Amino acid sequence: MTSKKRRQRGSRTHGGGTHKNRRGAGHRGGRGRAGRDKHEFHDYEPLGKHGFDRPGKVKEEVLTVDVRVLDEDAPLHAAEGLAEEEGETYHLDARDVVEDGHEADAVKVLGGGQVRRTLSVTADAFSASARELIEDAGGEASLSERGEERLADAASEGGDEGDTTVEDTEAD
Repeated sequence: MTSKKRRQRGSRTHGGGTHKNRRGAGHRGGRGRAGRDKHEFHDYEPLGKHGFDRPGKVKEEVLTVDVRVLDEDAPLHAAEGLAEEEGETYHLDARDVVEDGHEADAVKVLGGGQVRRTLSVTADAFSASARELIEDAGGEASLSERGEERLADAASEGGDEGDTTVEDTEAD
């Protein structure tokens, strides 16, 4: 027998207050979700600070784009002047074709989909599968100056385990 049960031996209500309180559902405010918009209205839960906030100097906004999107939209980007068409090859800068790409800290190309055109893509980071898809289609995946700097910074710091954008670019 637990100590709490032992303490309550001989007590009429076992910590439940007066004898009326544990009868029915009235003392509990109803059954189930009764009163969820009235007497059990919890409007104040979202207020206040919750959780962990990473320091600003560590935060990095990395925008991503699938290689499939680059492949499908290459003629459109060339018509808009965001890409250059040289023979069968489209030369793209991922920062130019991604919305808000120039405001982000980095633009990473991911390997979702198929590549049917020959693409020469410049970006800050590539996943291993994106690099493979581009090169298998006869294209070229090259790091931008900012991507080279990020890679050098990561190498000098010994590599940040949480930053997959830099680790994936080291797959050469």
